Amino acid sequence: QVQLVESGGGLVQAGGSLRLSCAASGLTFWRNPMGWFRQAPGKEREFVAAIGGSGGTTYYADSVKGRFTISRDNTKDTVYLQMNSLNVEDTAVYYCAARARPVTTTRRSDYDYWGQGTQVTVAS
Repeated sequence: QVQLVESGGGLVQAGGSLRLSCAASGLTFWRNPMGWFRQAPGKEREFVAAIGGSGGTTYYADSVKGRFTISRDNTKDTVYLQMNSLNVEDTAVYYCAARARPVTTTRRSDYDYWGQGTQVTVAS
């Protein structure tokens, strides 16, 4: 049974930083591309960042490029999202996702497993 558990969300002032973590179980973790998505109130869930199984391939949404960094530790079955220079528009529930097939993509529909989400709130 696959489980993805996010942590690290919270309330932060604009310009601040947070690091999200997602601990996975039930996967052959090193084979699975991982992604971060977010959903703001009243909006669709959108892509934020993705990383390939080895960590060598990464993709970012234009809105977070240069501010967010996705990484993974395959010895700990954990993926991270370092978020810097946060602004109010980054406020959302952030979801970790895993893809069963070994090709990294940015499409929400390509991801097979999802965490429960962690709230990130950026105050102005």
